[in-house]
Amino acid sequence: MAESMKGLHRTHRCTEVSHDNIGETVTVMGWVQKRRNLGSLIFIDLRDRSGLLQIVFDEPQVGKEGFAKAETLRSEFVVAVTGSVEKRSAAVNENLKTGDIEIIAADIRILSESETPPFPIEENSQTKEDMRLRYRYLDLRRPDIQRNLMMKSKVAMLLRSFMAKEGFLEIETPILTKSTPEGARDYLVPSRVHPGNFYALPQSPQLFKQLLMCSGYDRYFQIARCFRDEDLRADRQPEFTQADMELSFVDVDDVIDINERLLQYVFKEAAGVEVSLPLPRMTWQEAMDRFGSDKPDTRFGMELVNVSKTVEDCGFGVFTSALEQGGSVRGINVKGQGSMPRKKIDKLVEFAKGYGAKGLAYLVVNEDGSYKSSFAKFMTDEALKALIEKMQGEPLDLLLFAADKNKIVWDVLGALRLELARELELIDRNQYNFLWITEFPLLEWSEEEQRFMAMHHPFTMPMEEDWEKIDSDPGAVRAKAYDIVLNGTELGGGSVRIHQDDIQEKMLEVLGFTKESAYEQFGFLLNAFKYGVPPHAGLAYGLDRMVMLLMHCESIRDVIAFPKVKDASCLMTDAPNVVDEKQLEELALSVEVSQEREQ
Repeated sequence: MAESMKGLHRTHRCTEVSHDNIGETVTVMGWVQKRRNLGSLIFIDLRDRSGLLQIVFDEPQVGKEGFAKAETLRSEFVVAVTGSVEKRSAAVNENLKTGDIEIIAADIRILSESETPPFPIEENSQTKEDMRLRYRYLDLRRPDIQRNLMMKSKVAMLLRSFMAKEGFLEIETPILTKSTPEGARDYLVPSRVHPGNFYALPQSPQLFKQLLMCSGYDRYFQIARCFRDEDLRADRQPEFTQADMELSFVDVDDVIDINERLLQYVFKEAAGVEVSLPLPRMTWQEAMDRFGSDKPDTRFGMELVNVSKTVEDCGFGVFTSALEQGGSVRGINVKGQGSMPRKKIDKLVEFAKGYGAKGLAYLVVNEDGSYKSSFAKFMTDEALKALIEKMQGEPLDLLLFAADKNKIVWDVLGALRLELARELELIDRNQYNFLWITEFPLLEWSEEEQRFMAMHHPFTMPMEEDWEKIDSDPGAVRAKAYDIVLNGTELGGGSVRIHQDDIQEKMLEVLGFTKESAYEQFGFLLNAFKYGVPPHAGLAYGLDRMVMLLMHCESIRDVIAFPKVKDASCLMTDAPNVVDEKQLEELALSVEVSQEREQ
C-alpha cells in the first residue's frame, strides 16, 4: 500500500549526493531501477532525472519492517529513502556519477507501487517505437530521453538570455489566426461564435512579427509553437517549436552577425562545442552545383561535377538527349569503391529512381587504369578518358552519373552522395559544420499550379540588382534570403522583408494575386504598411531540430515530450479522434465519412 509524504522532505536528487556528503543523513526519492537481494543485504539502484544512486538495506540499520518493505520492491516502485551517505563497501562503479558512494538506509517509504512495465526502462531502448510511444509516459523515464529534454530546456533558456542581452523583447503572437495561402496546409479550427468560419493555427508568427516591426518594437523574439499539416519525416512534426526573431533597420549582414554570435554562445554553453566565426557562406547556386542540395552536408567530399560540356558530343544518347532538352549531366566520384559488387550498384540505380531518375550510368576505373562501364560501348576511348579526367578518376574509383533536368539531377546525386556517405561511414558524427546558404531564387515554378510560387514567402525582399528582371525573367531574380545549415539539416531560415509598397504590390501580382485578392488575404498587413514601415528582417530556428543535432538523435521525436507519428496521430492519447455530436452541432458542422475512409 502506498504511504504518504507527511513530514518528509527530499534533501537531494540522486546524483546531487556526492563524496562530499559522506557521514551526512540525506533523504532521496525516485524510482527503483533494479533490486538485488543477497539475503542479508538488499541493494537497489534508485533513479530520478539526475541519474542513479545505490541504496543498501541492512536489517540492523533499517529494522525488520524496513527490510521487509525492501524485499517487496520491484522495478518502477516509487520510494523515499532516508539514510547515511557512506563510501562504497564494494568496488567503485566508474560508469556512475555516484559510483564511489552509497546510502545505508535507515528508513524507507513506498510512495507508489508499479505493475510490471511493458518494456524495460533503459537507455538506447531496442523496444519498437510504436510500443514506446503508446506508453510514452514510461518511455520519458529513460535517461537518454530525459537528457534530451533537459538539453532542450537549457537551450531555450540560453536563447532567451542571449536575446535579452541583445535588446530583444519577448512578445507572444496569436495561436488562433487567419488562414493564408502560399505555404503548407493549415490546421483549421471552427468557430462556434461565427458559424461557418474558421481560425487557422499559425504555421509561423511571420505576419504578426512584421506588424510588431511596424509598431516600433525594433527587436522581437519568441519561442513559438507552430503548426503545419504536411507529410512527416524524421525531422518534421505537425506541431513544433520555433525560436523566432525579427529586427528593424537591418540588412542581411546584420542578421547574420547576431545569429552567428547566438549560435556560438548557445553551442558553447549548452554542449561545450566551439564554433569559429565567421561561419562560411555559399550561394544557393553554388550549393546546388556542388552538392545537389540547398542544405549540404559538408563533413565529407564526393561533390557533384558538371560534365555536360565534356559529353556534349559523346554519342551516348542518354547524355546528349538530356542536354538537348536543356538539362545537364553530372557525376560523383566514389573514391576507392571500384570493386563494389554489381548487385550493390544495381541497388544504387533503384535508389536513384526513387528520386526521379530514369537510371544511373556508372564507370569503374580498374587498377591497371582500364575501365568498365554501363555505357562504354556508346562512346569512344578518347571520350571516356576525357570524362574520367574531368571526374579526376583514379584506379579503383567508381564514377556515377545522372542525366536529366537540372532539378532531377541535383535531387538524385544529392541524395545519392548522402546515402553512400552513410553506407561507407564517411561522416564524422562529432563534427559540427555550419554553413550559410544565401541568394536563394525569389520564385520557383510550380508544374502543378502552372505559375510561379514564392520560394520562401510573398514578403521576401528581392536583390536590388535583379529586380529589373521581374517581368522578363522572374525565375532569375534572387532573394535576400538566407538559411543556416548544420550537417546537412536546415537549422533556421529567414530573409530581409519587403517594406516598399510598389515592390510588394508587384510581388503579389507576379504570384497571381489581384489587388482585391491580396487585400482579402493580407489586408491587415498591407494597410499597416501605409503608415510608415521600417526596413526589417528576421530568422527562425527549428528549436527541436537544433536539440536533435546537438544530442546526435536520429529522430526529432526523441527531443519532443509527446510527439506524433508519421500519420500525425498520437498513439498514447489516440488523437485525433471523433467528437460528440453535440459539439459538432454547436459548431454548425456535420461530418461525412467516405466509404473509402471507412474501409
